[in-house]
Amino acid sequence: MQKLTGKVALVTGGNSGIGLTTAKYLVAEGAYVFITGRRQAELDQAVEAIGKNVTGIQNDVSNLADLDRLFSIIQQEKGKLDIVFANAGVGEFVPLGSITEKHFDETFNINVKGLLFTVQKALPLLSEGASIILNASVASITGIPALSVYSATKAAVRSFARTWILDLKEHQIRVNVVSPGVVPTPSYYRLGLTDEHFPVSAIPLGRVGTTNDIAKAVVFLASDDSSFVNGIELFVDGGMAQI
Repeated sequence: MQKLTGKVALVTGGNSGIGLTTAKYLVAEGAYVFITGRRQAELDQAVEAIGKNVTGIQNDVSNLADLDRLFSIIQQEKGKLDIVFANAGVGEFVPLGSITEKHFDETFNINVKGLLFTVQKALPLLSEGASIILNASVASITGIPALSVYSATKAAVRSFARTWILDLKEHQIRVNVVSPGVVPTPSYYRLGLTDEHFPVSAIPLGRVGTTNDIAKAVVFLASDDSSFVNGIELFVDGGMAQI
C-alpha cells in the first residue's frame, strides 16, 4: 500500500544525488513530484529517469523571481502542495583565512536564503497537515576543517525548524530536518571529498551512506508514519555524529 497516494511534493535540487533518488521514492509511494535544478540538461535526464508523475522546472532557489515562477506553475498544474523537501544546496572547502565574500554570499544565498524563501513562498499552497523536510548535514553539529561557511549554513537550517514549527502550528504543518552523513553523490565529489576526509573507520556502521538511505528517511518524515514527529533533526549517518 502506497504511503503518499494523492500527495503533491516539491523537491528542490531534484536533478541529481539525494534529491533525484528521493523524488523517485516519493513517486513510488504514490506522490506527484515537481523537481527543480539549475541545469536544464541534467533536469531533463532526471525527469526521464523518474519516468512518471513528475514535472521538472529549471530554477535557482536563490533567485526570488525564479521561485515565484516555480510556485505559479505548481499552482496552475496542481493547486496545492503536501510535501516540500528543501534539498538544494552547495558547499566548498575554504579554510579560515581564505574565505572570500563571493564564497560566503553564494553559500548563504543558496543554502539559507534560498531554503527560507522556498518554504515561505510555498506556504499559500501548503495543505493543512503538510510536511516540510529541510536537508541539513552532520556538519550542523560537527567541526570539519575548511568547511566553516557550509557548516554555519546547515546550523541555520536546523535552527529554522525549531521556530517554524511554532509559526505553522495552527495549520498542523510539521517541519523536520534530515542530516546526512557521508553520502557519495555528484555534489560530494565536486567538493573534492575522498575516503581520506571521512574514513569508513569513523562511521560506527562501517560503511558510507547511500542516497537510498536518505530518501527512505525523507519518505518517513513526509508520510503519516511520522505524524507525531515535529521539529527533529534526524541524523542519517551510520552513527558518525554521535561519537
